[in-house]
Amino acid sequence: MESWKRTMWILWFGVLFCSSSYTMSVPFLPLFLFDLGVPDSSVNLWAGIVHSSAFLVGAVMAPLWGLLADKYGKRRMVIRAGLSLAVIYALIAFVQTPWQLVGVRMLHGFVGGFVPASMSIVASVAPKEKLGWSLGMMQAGTMTGGILGPLFGGLLAEAFGLRRSFVAAAIIILAATVAVIIWVREGKAEAKVPEGTSASKKRTEPVTYRMAFRNRALMSMLLLLVLFQLSVNMIQPLLTLHIAKLQGGLQGAVLSAGFVLSLIGIAGILASPVWGRLGERKGYYRILVICLLSAGLVISMQFFVQDLWLFAIVQFVFGLFMAGIGPIVNTLVVQSTDEQFRGRSFGLTTSANQFGAMLGPLIGGLLGLAVSIHWIFVATGMMMAAGGVSVWLKRRRELGQALMRRG
Repeated sequence: MESWKRTMWILWFGVLFCSSSYTMSVPFLPLFLFDLGVPDSSVNLWAGIVHSSAFLVGAVMAPLWGLLADKYGKRRMVIRAGLSLAVIYALIAFVQTPWQLVGVRMLHGFVGGFVPASMSIVASVAPKEKLGWSLGMMQAGTMTGGILGPLFGGLLAEAFGLRRSFVAAAIIILAATVAVIIWVREGKAEAKVPEGTSASKKRTEPVTYRMAFRNRALMSMLLLLVLFQLSVNMIQPLLTLHIAKLQGGLQGAVLSAGFVLSLIGIAGILASPVWGRLGERKGYYRILVICLLSAGLVISMQFFVQDLWLFAIVQFVFGLFMAGIGPIVNTLVVQSTDEQFRGRSFGLTTSANQFGAMLGPLIGGLLGLAVSIHWIFVATGMMMAAGGVSVWLKRRRELGQALMRRG
């Protein structure tokens, strides 16, 4: 097996375990709030605060971790994040008040970075013609963890309680980190550039954040990520409670939510590599527009859904289209940035994801006090469709300008 593929598959299992540990614990935090004494009347607002607290800190810290990854090595950042996250998940099992949970979630955001650092390593070692497929596979690994996490988390919570499921999440992310320590060696597959060439001289020129912020292609992708994560995460703090209402009560809601949430992961496994290959053949911008418009239309259909089985089907179809957005945006970011800026570029994408994921639960939690979740589904769909239209218009304008210059 080629060395870059070996590295990719090891990190694939790493992000699978990382995602599993996350989805074993975080989606069930709204139900955990009941154990901490939060009344039903304010649980939606508290769920938004708990979700957003980690993303607020993570949005600030991600560029710094990206800078340190470029300076000291991406592998070290993966190991740092993994060991820290294992401690954080274990701490969640011991919190006694909602504010303690918010504090631990802020620590969660502070130490994050396992998945983006892993993505950065894969983007650095994969051949250019395999970039879309390899990042699609990494996204599929994340989605695979998204299946296993809610299922195992739901089963563990039903059998042993939510607190013990948090400890299990800590053990899983620790196992992923140990695998990286033992088997991943950074940079072996990267091609060397002969000294004295123009490419070698270009590498000596430092690439700064100020230069990156002048990169219009990069900035447009970062803004799109903010919009995408904001729209998706508007639903997240309310989703588990909505599933409980669809099934008629809180009894067994954790297990039902785990099953429904895992469907998005199944869709991601099936679709992410396919979208990556289609992007390589048909053009990344075209596939990105299709995914955004289709995902927006499908999630808006939840407005009409009143049965749990139909809700699950719509979520699965939504996951099929949503799975293409992340890897394609990551591929476009890699193509629009210099290799020596790779760690920082994934730090910026993480920051954009975290910023959108911070605003989304807050907006969703506040909207949940005023309107039903059905209208929040509609708002989510409209925002994603608007993102697709904006990408399409921008791409048409760029192609038109290119044709005028040639003429």
